[in-house]
Amino acid sequence: MTATGEAGRISISETSVKDLAPDVYRQRLLIEGFYTDAMTEDRVRDSLLRLAAALDLRTYGEPVVFQPSSGMGKDENAGFDAFVPLIDSGISGYFWSGPGFFSLLVYTCKGFDADAAIAETRDMFGVEGEVVAHAF
Repeated sequence: MTATGEAGRISISETSVKDLAPDVYRQRLLIEGFYTDAMTEDRVRDSLLRLAAALDLRTYGEPVVFQPSSGMGKDENAGFDAFVPLIDSGISGYFWSGPGFFSLLVYTCKGFDADAAIAETRDMFGVEGEVVAHAF
């Protein structure tokens, strides 16, 4: 993975995690940042499908998007939780409405281009500031 210039800063960290199943291939990437424009259920659904397509990951079901009712949790945590199943695992997304913050986890048993995942995420959410990514 690479870092880009100041305008599109990306902080990337990689952590070594004990591999309990060395014969089972896994690639995991956590991507976080602040999105622009209002987040809607349709935007969440479309973003998960778009990211899967951009990474050549095949879905086998529609994304499931949850938006807890008002009063179910803390107001500062209001937003969306989502998941799309992949033939090779899944993509989870969490979106906070107040601060316009997102956290995506791409978890696959098939390799993908992490730089492409970050670039696609930056584009689809209109990220203007820093993106933080963590591969493990």
